[in-house]
Amino acid sequence: MDAIWIILTGTLVALCCGLLGSFLVLRQMAMVGDAISHAVLPGIVIAFLLAESRDSLPMLIGAAAVGVLVTVLIEWLHRVGRMQADASIGISYTTLFAIGIILISYFTRQVDLDQDCVLYGEIAYVPLDTWILSNGTSLGPRAVWILGGALLLILTFIGMGYKGLQLTTFDASYAATLGISTVFWHYALMSTVSLATVVSFESVGAILVVAFLIVPPATAYLLTDRLPVMLGLSALFGFLSAVLGYGLAVATNGSVAGAMAVAAGFWFILALGIHFIKKRLHAFPARRKLPESYI
Repeated sequence: MDAIWIILTGTLVALCCGLLGSFLVLRQMAMVGDAISHAVLPGIVIAFLLAESRDSLPMLIGAAAVGVLVTVLIEWLHRVGRMQADASIGISYTTLFAIGIILISYFTRQVDLDQDCVLYGEIAYVPLDTWILSNGTSLGPRAVWILGGALLLILTFIGMGYKGLQLTTFDASYAATLGISTVFWHYALMSTVSLATVVSFESVGAILVVAFLIVPPATAYLLTDRLPVMLGLSALFGFLSAVLGYGLAVATNGSVAGAMAVAAGFWFILALGIHFIKKRLHAFPARRKLPESYI
């Protein structure tokens, strides 16, 4: 039963991250997820200092708030400061991450709160943290319910805002002429990415979150040029990565999260090979048929 919960958790993370990651890949902002997963550290520390507790809810709220802050900072540096997008991401997340480490070293010296325990979860421990009702009934791992709720919100967001997300992703100028606010959809997407990142990395670890944000969407991008198909393929490759990764971890007695990330890389390499073969085939002109007089 533990295996089912672990695979289900990995699948939910893959779906949450892969669907949103598709828009990040198309917008050439794939590393925003990595930036958010590291930049939220000061928010976690501040939430701990204010709540004086290591409960998940205050830390999730603090992390989500700083996650939104870092997206605003990245966009401000890019637009107002006229810096390149990658430089804006690098400056924002390294600065906030460093501030978080300083806060930990100064204010929480006597408390078991460090960057490892707040940033790097372990998906193998998910079945141990169950949601138990007052009457003693166990509803399963808490992470599954949290991620399931996050996935429902993400699906609702994409379903209701599909047109706005699609137009602002592919042609922001055309969307602006239609009266669609590109700024609103940018921050709405980044806020949703922040939510997905924060609720995911506590359970599975930052590395797997970043892998699922980037690799399945990049894999799907190699195989199609249609957004609905790309979203579906991203979800499919995320699910296959969770299943194959767990099997690989069991076979090698290694890290489950690491194995799932490796499995995602395997599907990407396979898709890259297919993409390369298709390009090579299209590169060759069709062979001209010789006239019958030459045969």
